[in-house]
Amino acid sequence: MNQEQNEKSFAVSRQVKSRLPRYYRYLKELLDKGIFRISSGALAKMMGLTASQIRQDLNCFGGFGQQGYGYNVKFLFSQISEILGVNDNFRAVLIGMGNLGRAMAASNVFLSRGIDLVALFDKNPQIVGKSIAGKTVYDAKKLSSFLQENHVDIAVLTLTSSEAIAVSEELKGLGIKGIWNFTNVEIPSDETVSVMNVYLGDSLMQLCFDVRNREGKQHPDSTEV
Repeated sequence: MNQEQNEKSFAVSRQVKSRLPRYYRYLKELLDKGIFRISSGALAKMMGLTASQIRQDLNCFGGFGQQGYGYNVKFLFSQISEILGVNDNFRAVLIGMGNLGRAMAASNVFLSRGIDLVALFDKNPQIVGKSIAGKTVYDAKKLSSFLQENHVDIAVLTLTSSEAIAVSEELKGLGIKGIWNFTNVEIPSDETVSVMNVYLGDSLMQLCFDVRNREGKQHPDSTEV
């Protein structure tokens, strides 16, 4: 990605940024199927967007398409990967080895996106020292010294809500650049650390809203206007 594209990447809207991982995922699927060329119309149909929307999104970073040809899938995938930092070899730690933490440690979510999950942490003495997904769980008391001795970019929080703020403040002073937060406590981003707060229940409630409206139900207090 050239300097102009890099500068544009900081100016794009939140909506465009939120769609970039979808481009990554769909382009990866195309490559896996051996499809190396696609039009904006065909890609739009796959993703549930419009061809115009796709062209507008990608023009934020330089366009990448050729009139009369469409998109070179391999090239576009490589460019989206670079924009998203997939090739930056980011390193992450996961803090909190309850049910969600265990599931994430055992999943392919990190490796498939170019992130090296380097260590797991928990404060429960019954869990510390055990192996989860091939990695030993360290005592949370050693988190500070580990981060001081090892380069880590991202911290994933799957610990209890009551611990979230204190741990996030500690992380901000230890060189962490990003926090992926699943604690249901809002942790603000600041000038040194980017935070992605994930509320699993929110997407479920959005689904319930869609199901309710698909069935033609109305709120019991709603009235015709």
